[in-house]
Amino acid sequence: MNKLNVYLSNLAVWTAKLHNIHWNVTGGAFVQVHEFTEKLYDETFEQYDAVAEVQKMRKEMPLVKLSDFLAHATLKEVDAKDFSIDEALSLVESDMKEMAALAKEIRDEADEKGDFQVVGMFEEYLAAYAKNLWFLRAMLTK
Repeated sequence: MNKLNVYLSNLAVWTAKLHNIHWNVTGGAFVQVHEFTEKLYDETFEQYDAVAEVQKMRKEMPLVKLSDFLAHATLKEVDAKDFSIDEALSLVESDMKEMAALAKEIRDEADEKGDFQVVGMFEEYLAAYAKNLWFLRAMLTK
């Protein structure tokens, strides 16, 4: 499977998962986590569109069916429930680390091929992940 389609699938699953956490987080830092996850799902949706468009520019067909996203995503869904602040942030951190690792693989492979459009795009994603992982580490510190 094309890694861009895996990344796209992860973005689709992660967007839904971030909404789940956004709606169902509970605790003293509710507002901060609610707003943080909203910012993240807005960013993932922007990436979702951009990744699909770069695939189309390469005459590739991005996946579009939810069943295909679930079949190819490496991120896992979670059931709706109340999430504590720590649980919500830990889920986001784990998924973000996985997304960053995949983004680095895609960036590195694109660099080997001289595909500077994808390199530039994924450099931006990696920088955003690094900053957000710093935020998450700070929020999870006891």
